[in-house]
Parts: sequence; C-alpha cells; structure tokens
Amino acid sequence: MTVEISRRAAALWAKKQSEDGQQAWLPLIVHLLDTQNVANYLFNQWLSPGQRRLLQGTLSATEAQNLVKIVGFLHDIGKATPAFQDKESYDRDKSLDEYLKSKLIRVGFIDFNHLDLASAKESPHALAGEAILEGFDVPNSIGAIIGGHHGKPASCPPDDQISNYTANYYQSDKEAKIQAPWIDVQKELFEYGLTSSGYRTVKEIPDITQPQAVILEGLLIMADWLASSEYLDKDKKIPLFPLIPLDQSWPEDSIKERYQKAMIAWDVGGEWNPQRVDLTDPKHNPYKIRWGFEPRPVQRAMTQAIADTLDPGMVIIEAPMGIGKTEIALLAAEQLAHVTGRDGLFMGLPTQATTNAMFDRVDDWVAFLAKQQTENLQIRLMHGKSQFNHRYQSLPETTNIYDTDDGLGKVVVNSWFSGKKSILTKFTVGTIDNLLLLGLKQKHLFLRHLGFSGKVVVIDEVHAYDAYMNQYLYKALRWLGAYHVPIIILSATLPKNKRNLLLEAYLKGEYGPKYALEAPEDWENTQAYPLLSLLDGHQLKQVTSFPGQSDQQPTKLQIQRLNVSDEDLVAHAVDQISGGGVAGIIVNTVKRAQELAEKVPADIKLMVLHSAFLATDRVAQEDKLQAAIGKHGQRPDKLIVIGTQVLEQSLDIDFDVMYTDIAPMDLILQRAGRLHRHQIVRPEALKTPQVFILGIEGPNNYGNGNEAVYGKYLLMKTDHFLKDVINLPDDISPLVQRVYDSVTDAEVADIADARIKFDNDIKIEKGKARVFQIANPKLKSGATIHDWLGRDLGKVDQDEQKASAAVRDIRESLEVILVQHTNEGNLLLDGRRLSDVSSQDIAQQVIRLPAAVTPRIDQAIDTLEKLTGRYFLGWQSDVWLKGALALPLDENLSVTFAGWQLTYSAKFGLKYVKEGDNGGQ
Repeated sequence: MTVEISRRAAALWAKKQSEDGQQAWLPLIVHLLDTQNVANYLFNQWLSPGQRRLLQGTLSATEAQNLVKIVGFLHDIGKATPAFQDKESYDRDKSLDEYLKSKLIRVGFIDFNHLDLASAKESPHALAGEAILEGFDVPNSIGAIIGGHHGKPASCPPDDQISNYTANYYQSDKEAKIQAPWIDVQKELFEYGLTSSGYRTVKEIPDITQPQAVILEGLLIMADWLASSEYLDKDKKIPLFPLIPLDQSWPEDSIKERYQKAMIAWDVGGEWNPQRVDLTDPKHNPYKIRWGFEPRPVQRAMTQAIADTLDPGMVIIEAPMGIGKTEIALLAAEQLAHVTGRDGLFMGLPTQATTNAMFDRVDDWVAFLAKQQTENLQIRLMHGKSQFNHRYQSLPETTNIYDTDDGLGKVVVNSWFSGKKSILTKFTVGTIDNLLLLGLKQKHLFLRHLGFSGKVVVIDEVHAYDAYMNQYLYKALRWLGAYHVPIIILSATLPKNKRNLLLEAYLKGEYGPKYALEAPEDWENTQAYPLLSLLDGHQLKQVTSFPGQSDQQPTKLQIQRLNVSDEDLVAHAVDQISGGGVAGIIVNTVKRAQELAEKVPADIKLMVLHSAFLATDRVAQEDKLQAAIGKHGQRPDKLIVIGTQVLEQSLDIDFDVMYTDIAPMDLILQRAGRLHRHQIVRPEALKTPQVFILGIEGPNNYGNGNEAVYGKYLLMKTDHFLKDVINLPDDISPLVQRVYDSVTDAEVADIADARIKFDNDIKIEKGKARVFQIANPKLKSGATIHDWLGRDLGKVDQDEQKASAAVRDIRESLEVILVQHTNEGNLLLDGRRLSDVSSQDIAQQVIRLPAAVTPRIDQAIDTLEKLTGRYFLGWQSDVWLKGALALPLDENLSVTFAGWQLTYSAKFGLKYVKEGDNGGQ
C-alpha cells in the first residue's frame, strides 16, 4: 500500500457491518480516499464543461480541481472523533464494536473502552467535520459544505461546538494526555487531505460564491453516495466500493485500482457532444434530417437567430399553436448546449398527460442523437406515474444493453439514477414540479441544483402556471441564471408582463439585482407575433420579422356566446354534427364534464377525458382520442368529446367545432388551438371554425364554478375584449395583452371591485409561496450556504408528493388503488381476478381522491390502512404494492367512504356525492 498514513489514523472506521454472520468494515482513510477519487472523477468526466466553468469561476482549472478533491477527502473528517468512533453498529453486533474499539486502544487512544459521553448526539459527524475545519482556518464557505453534506447545512458556523462539547472531539474535557491522540489524528488527516489535493497550506483554499457552493455541495453528496455504494445492483454481483473483511486493513486492490474498477462498472452511459446546427447546407437541413420536413419560415428565422448568439441565456418563443415550437426548441437545445457547454436537457410540462405526449417526441430526438454519435444516451421520465408509461418501461437498462450485438447508439435507462438522483440523468422529461422544486426548501436540494445546472432547460406551455406557481418559477429562473443555464420558454399566448418578469428573474440571477441591459426601444410593450426574445449576454434581441410567413394561411374564428341549459347545449352540439363531424366541449370542472357527458344521447359516440379516471383508463382514453382525432387518426362519422383543461394543453387533436366554458383569454385561445388544427376535409356545415363560449350567465356573472377556478377579474376582461371574429395568428398577442394589461381596465365597466380582489389574491399567493422558499442567490465571494434550507422544512421534506403539492399550492389528497371486493372475491374493475394478474397491474389501478372527500386526511389514511390490512395483507411484502392504500368497491363499483358516496365508471370516471344528497358533487 503506497498511502503513507499512521497506524493510528488507519485504525479509524467509517463503516462497520455484520451480515449473515460475516463481519466487515471500511477504514475511514479508505472512504475518504474513495470519495476524493470519485469527486475528482465526476468533476473531470461527468460534469458538463459549463458546470466545470461554473465551479471554476475566477479560479484556474487546477485550483478548481484541487478544491473538489479536498472537499471530497475532508467530508467525513468528523468521523475521526470519539463521538463517532464510539457509535454502535447498525445491527448491535457487540463483538464487532468491541473488536474495533480494541483496535483503537492498541494504536494509542487511551482508555477508549471506558468512554461515556453525555452529549454525543450534539456533535453529528457532518457538523463535527465543519467545526474541526473551522479550527484549521478553512474558509466558512467551504466548511459549510462539509457541515451540510448529509443534505442540510447548519444555520450558522459551529463556532462554539468544540468548546461546548470538547469530549465529543477529544474524549476528555480537560486531560491533555487523553486528548492528544485525537488532536494529532485530526491534524494528520487534515494535512494529508491538503497535500493529496495539491495544497501546501490552508491559505490556498479559496472562498467561493454561494451558487458555486451549492453545486459543489451537490457534487460532494453525489460523490459520497457513489463512494458509499457497495454494489451497483441489488443482487450484489457488480461491486463498486464494498466493505472489507475485518482482519484486513486495506482493500485487496490498491485504492486507485478499487476506484477505477468501480467507475468502469458505474459509468456505463454515453456522452452527448452537442454540435453546431447549420441551416446553410441544403443537403443537411437539420429539420429534414431529424423530422423529415422543410422548416417553416418562422422555424427557419428563429433557428438562425438562436444560432447567431454568442453568450445565450434565456430564449422565449411565442408562436401560434401547431407551428412547430417543439422542433424549434429541440434544435435550440442542441445549439445552446454546444455554445454554453451543456450535455443534457430538461423538458418541463404542466401535467402528466402532456409530459407523456412530449416524452415520445423527446425520446425520438434523443434516439437520433444517440445513433448520430454512436453513444448510449440516458433518459428519465419524471412524474409520479412514470412506471406505467409503456414506452418508457420498454427502454433497455444500461447494465443489459451490452448483452446485444448492436449495443451502441441507443436510448437507455440507468436505475442508479433514481429517487433524489433522478434529475442527475442527462436527458429528462418531466412535469414542471421538478423545476419549481428548485426553489423549495427541501433536504438534498443541492442534488436538484446540480442536475439542472448541467442541462439546457425547456419550459413548455409557460402560460399554464398560476400566480402561486409563478413565484416558484421566478425563483428557479433566478438560480438558473446564476448558473448561466440556457433556458428556452415556449408559449402561444404569453402576457407581456409575464414575459418581462421571466427575463428579469433570469437577469437578476445572472448579473445581480442591478443588472445592465441593452434592449430595443419599448421592448417591454411589443405585441409583435410571432416573437422571439433572446438574451445574448447583457443584450436583449427581439426577432419580429419572418420572411415568407405569408405562405401560412390565416384562420378566422367565429365566436358566439351561448347561454343555454346543459340539455340544450348537448342538443346544440348534436345538431352541429348532424351532417357528420367532431365536436369538442371543454369545461372548467370535472363535475360539469360528467354531468354533460351523461346527457349525450346513447346513439352518439362519446369520449370523456379529465383527471378523475384510473391511471389505466386515462391512458386508454388518451390513446383512443389520438387514434380517433389525432394527426393521423381514423375520424369517426360523428363524435362528441367532453373534457376539462387537460384537452387544452399539448394534445395534438382536432375538433370540427368547439364549445368552451369562459376562461381567461390565453386559455380560450389555447383551447381554440385544437380547432381545425390539421389540414383535412371537413363536413360541409363545419368548414368555418366556430367557437361557442359557455358559462356567461349574465353581465359580469360567470357562475360560481368558473369564478372559483379563474376569478372574476380575468373573466370580465376576457368577456369584454373577446370579439365575434378572431383572426389567427394576428389577434393572439393583442387580445392576450389587453386582458392582462392593467391599463385597459378603464375600458371595462364595473371592474374595480374585481380588480381589488384579483390583486389581493395574488398578494396572498405570493405570501404563501414565500413560506418554504429558498432565498435568492448571493453572488459575492464568501457567501455561505448556512441556513440555506432554513430551520424547519416542515412536512414537505421527505415526501415527493407533498413537495409537488407545495409548489402547486394543491390541497393534500390521497391516491388509492380501486378494486372490487364482492362475494365472488377480489377483482380489478375490469373483472379480472387479483389472483390472476401481476402486482404491477394492480398498482396501475390508481386514482387520486378528490380533496373534498378527505378533509381529515389522517383519519382517511387510518381507515384505508385498516381496509387494506383486512383484505390485502400480502401487499406489504410486495415491491409494487408496499404502502399502497386500497379502496374496495362493491359489485356496483360503489362505496360509502367518509360520508360520501363514491361511484366509478370507465366511461365517466369517479363521481362523488354527499351521503343523503341527490344532487351534485
């Protein structure tokens, strides 16, 4: 063994374990060296060039690497204390504990077998490490990283730790002879860390900025987790950093060979080297090569403008529905990744349904990149139901890909990147929660920041987020600006005020609150459409001219208000398609969608889509909808489609005529984007696109349901400015701006009270959003990560569902598995016996209960746990069903639960009626 370390330091343990009668341990020095090597490897081989530049800052490349190495080595120096070395083994193996204690006594730790610490828990090893480094004059910005490497930094530097709990560090409060071995060994490890990391003195360790510290902390946590992984696989066939037999002082391999073998086993993914996109060569047109079509004028102009940027930051693409914004964004991702040194992508969308639809397109694009570069590129679908996405589940695992003859150039999944590590996957497609969570105080948040800092970030349907979610969005953009992460934002209907706030958040993150900006005159008020806004360093450029755009045929939408009963509405829709056609009815609540659907005559084909379906039924409905009225669908002669807001976002479907509840202008236009979307032959009576506006019950009266969802102010302004004829795309931006610009309030009668309530509601939402939000980035050198996650994370800390609810301001609700419990036995709702299907199939029968049904969520959980334990005790030992809650329905697919009558049907979804109520939900 070439490492020069004293017998005393070599006797300290980092891990000890007794399993199946085999006792094993890991010397502390081995774990420190493993983590140092892994951190160095990740810095050089796994981080993107842009992330390395971020960590480097004003340092040289060598100085940045030295910093990574010393943080990796010193992260667990707090284990070189009696408080840690006296800890019992996890399984209380006394003989193992006594053996390692006697080892310490033999190398000079005096009377260690008589140790009795009164307050050992006051000095956990991460905090102890920070306190020890403070004593060696390591800068606070670096010490805080050591103190926070288990996911949460201390609230302040531990100035009094060693003086208040001296025995935790040196075994005795006063006896110098007993203290001396501990003082010596801590100094030895510190000096070894300095030397092995390339430093001569502690004064060479630099102070860094807060954004650098966050990313370095994320890198350290990742390195520590990896160096703490004994095996890559659950079957323990692929070793990474295993413990060693108790009678050995060092691993059989040298430290260098041990780490090299582990990295070869772990790093099985390929590397994306993004290339410059060239529009000048007609033989290699990037649109033609990737998607098989020539770019539209808007696509060509935007792609070229993005290619011309030198220091790209944020790109905002505003263009009509169906014009191909996704393709612009994916090409832009390649361009921006090339220029800024990124090696991955995050694509964020509003809902699981839109995420699933986008995943297929991104997966195809990544497959093109993988094949083009003959590399296996790793992807992850990030939402709560990803395990039920058939395409995602069919992708090969990295550990199996090389078993095939053609093992390169594939899109693969790496199961090591799961849980909190998911976002570290280079290519990710997920719900927007994953991005908004950048701003939420949550343990191990550093890993999320690390994952995002290496990617190009694309945010689709950015108009879809409410005032509360926007606060988290702006916070996330501010931090991404601090990391110089390129961001692409897509919208067909973006209010100018929101556009300006998005740009401002990014600029403040990148340059600080007093940023300088060169911009076109009156850029904040432009209503040009389509519009490309892009930050190139301190300069804002806006592209408003698209030569050849006149080739695209404008569309005239006929708008008509329709104030009729539900029965008459359905009759109106039936009459509209009497000569054939597809009518879409988009309403604002699930209850209303179900009530309308029940009134459709039995002889008319009907499809219903909303959030209150079983996961399996919803996927099936989406597939049927796409197959019927998607781009290449087999359109039925007559069809009525009834749904909620899920129909307005990213689904590539086409209605011949459309009805919509009143909603804010941008959302009405989004919904109208599903009308006459494709170039197909229409029924004679429906050749002119018509939109019927529902829910306007009288002057400034839009019904309780609609006003509860969207508020009266935006509905009043939309009602006022909505014209009888809308010219697409020319009217899109002017209409949206008139509704969202406060200057136009003067044109709307009796709006003052609604405006006051609107402003108050936004103020309340902003206040609520701040409760668990991290602070803005501090860009000055020496700013630490102390107190970055606050003193109290609350219940959002460990539960990903609760965290997602926190950034969406959703009332907490429960997910349950619906099954039938009858005299015939236990069945799925489709009639299959539970005993005949896999546990994975059972796990897919999941649905979220309406929040109204479970106001006392703890009581509901208690009731459901008892039901599940009574009928499905075996679930607790099943990998798919452990922790799942069952809600058994009777033979009529009904149940009385918590004072509500719940009924399910595959056609209408889950209905809930108060017990004893004959009315609505």
